[in-house]
Amino acid sequence: MATTSKTEKTQAWRIEKTGNSTVAIYRRDKHHKPSGKTYQVYEVADYTTGQRRLQSFSDSGEAIREAQRIGRLLASGETSAAKLRGNEAASYGRAIELIRDAGLDTPLELVAARYVEAVKILGTEKIVEAAQDYIRRNPAERPARTVRQVADELIALKTHRKASARYIEDLKMRLAKLATRFAVRVDTVTTADVKEWLDGMGGAPRTIRNFRQNASSLFKFAEARGYIARGENPVTATERIKTKTADAIEIYSPGELARLLAAAPDSFKPVLAIQAFAGLRSAEVMRLDWQNVKLGRGHIEITAANAKTASRRIVPILPNLAVWLKDAAQKSGKIFPHTRAYFHEMQRDISAKTKTDKLPALPWKHNALRHSFISYRVADMQNVAQVALEAGNSPGMIFGHYRELVTADDAKKWFAIAPAKRATKRTPFVGLPRRATTPAPQLN
Repeated sequence: MATTSKTEKTQAWRIEKTGNSTVAIYRRDKHHKPSGKTYQVYEVADYTTGQRRLQSFSDSGEAIREAQRIGRLLASGETSAAKLRGNEAASYGRAIELIRDAGLDTPLELVAARYVEAVKILGTEKIVEAAQDYIRRNPAERPARTVRQVADELIALKTHRKASARYIEDLKMRLAKLATRFAVRVDTVTTADVKEWLDGMGGAPRTIRNFRQNASSLFKFAEARGYIARGENPVTATERIKTKTADAIEIYSPGELARLLAAAPDSFKPVLAIQAFAGLRSAEVMRLDWQNVKLGRGHIEITAANAKTASRRIVPILPNLAVWLKDAAQKSGKIFPHTRAYFHEMQRDISAKTKTDKLPALPWKHNALRHSFISYRVADMQNVAQVALEAGNSPGMIFGHYRELVTADDAKKWFAIAPAKRATKRTPFVGLPRRATTPAPQLN
């Protein structure tokens, strides 16, 4: 490494030291012959090329800065850069300082290569913005959570916020299957993983769509809690599951409904009657309390908390429904005080009991009692807006899917179905009876 001689050190005006390197600055008097004036110059001893070379400056500050720059280059071994002059030399020196300040042990040419690569991808104006966005979505430290842990947290939150029991039950079932399939950290699940899971799932499109929605809710929750990066919900990019609404609209004939009511145990008949003659959804019936069945006022109140649309509505109790409910009604208590799984078990049992020597068992059709009520009610009233209010649907939905499915004569038969005789005061719901003993309802 080049250093100044002892003679130079004693004669130098100033010595700049960087590490083990020293650079001498000399102050000399120069004479301007034409004017006869004397002026001072500052000369910097430059050994970076292997030979002594003096650089002259009229300003002492510039001389000192150049000596410091040369000293840094000599100390770092980057003497080739010392050959640069003017703006190029200043830029090079500043670049080296920036790299060191960042704590990088990276050659300048590699830093430049990476910068050029980033510019090709993003353009010069977005590099810093992209880096800031990346670190925002991918913090250095992220809470480690498994899919199972996130599912438990989500369910606990929904329970704390008093979501309906039916919703919680459904959420637990679906998220349990998700957590079993993905027994890993939630931030490691990819879109490809979710797509493979959904593609391999058996069941109707509606069922698969429900699983997709619940999975999306879990990852949105994880995103909000910082368990996965923002915008990295793996469900978002999966294919949306389409269902054919038209295929879901199935109804019963008046004769089929009479068979279902005949096969149902006495304690379950009010449930079927409310669905068939008031159009309540299964979930709404399961939440319904007897105190909201106001026989004296002639209507059923569906509270906002119990309605699917979170909107209160009033459903009239039609004459034949009043007969079905009269002797079964209680002052309070759930109409169906059991689980959703047991509700479906009741449906399957009733369906099986409709089989006779001459007729096969009636299949249980999804939401068909509600669909039947709307269809027959529209045919009977010819007032889509009124039926929409009673059913808790939009007029557009009623108009598009329920018109002209049945005739007015069919509607009269439907709303004339009543018990063959009045049932005795019912006992509390205790479960499935061994056999149905109530006579079949009559078509009046």
